[in-house]
Amino acid sequence: MKRPEIEIDDHSGFCHGVVSAINKAEDELGRSGHLYCLGDIVHNSDEVERLERKGLLTITHEDLEGLDGCKVLLRAHGEPPSTYQTAVRRHIEIVDATCPVVLKLQQRIKATYVSAPESTQIVIYGKKGHAEVNGLVGQTEGRAIVVESLEALDAIDFGRDIELYSQTTMPLEGFRAIIDEIERRRDKSCSFNYYDTICRQVANRVDHLRDFAASHSAVLFVSGAKSSNGRVLYAKCREVNPSTYLVSNASEVNPDWLEGVDSVGICGATSTPRWLMEEVRDRLNQLIDQR
Repeated sequence: MKRPEIEIDDHSGFCHGVVSAINKAEDELGRSGHLYCLGDIVHNSDEVERLERKGLLTITHEDLEGLDGCKVLLRAHGEPPSTYQTAVRRHIEIVDATCPVVLKLQQRIKATYVSAPESTQIVIYGKKGHAEVNGLVGQTEGRAIVVESLEALDAIDFGRDIELYSQTTMPLEGFRAIIDEIERRRDKSCSFNYYDTICRQVANRVDHLRDFAASHSAVLFVSGAKSSNGRVLYAKCREVNPSTYLVSNASEVNPDWLEGVDSVGICGATSTPRWLMEEVRDRLNQLIDQR
């Protein structure tokens, strides 16, 4: 029986924002051996556990209120102004790893909120409760309207001006559908401006991943359970290759998936570390050797 070829997708894995956050964390851990992180530094439990073994301690916003005189890392997702205010009040030194793309978006939303008439609605296409979205909504003192689907558009008053932004990791096709529906329903006497603020490093992976998945007999998509980006990209792979399987680490690889395949592709989310995909590859090779 011919040995299946195994390929790791070179375009998968951490985006620049996550790489920068992890580098900042490791630099600080290398100096002091201890660092708090507000929320999971990345939505991948294996990578979080690796950093925790080095001294990273993940905390909540409630925990932050009880700290004093220490260092806290803010992850790539960004934070609302209230977090920085708490840090000042509690004498906390911030290690700010907010992704530059997210930071620019926060600044744009803040500028719109400050300069637009009070009747203007700021709408954010994104996942309600997601860390990045919480940071964006915070720029408007909690007044922005968050919509994740066409059904959620009922929260908008179409008789008032609308300024539409997007969470950086949302799908482009979903954003276009939101734009079209608002355009269809809005009062044409009111203004409607929209801004494509989706990160292209993330968005451009969709077409590439679909091509990658279609080029293999089977695909193992490696992603943490908390990654919303992972769920979206996994679904895109599965659309073109039904033999796409979701795993969080090498222990979940099923040897039955290797039956009758001549090639296996390994890819992952923007929150998936390269070393984790390499462990999945090594597990596949081990299973192939045992056949």
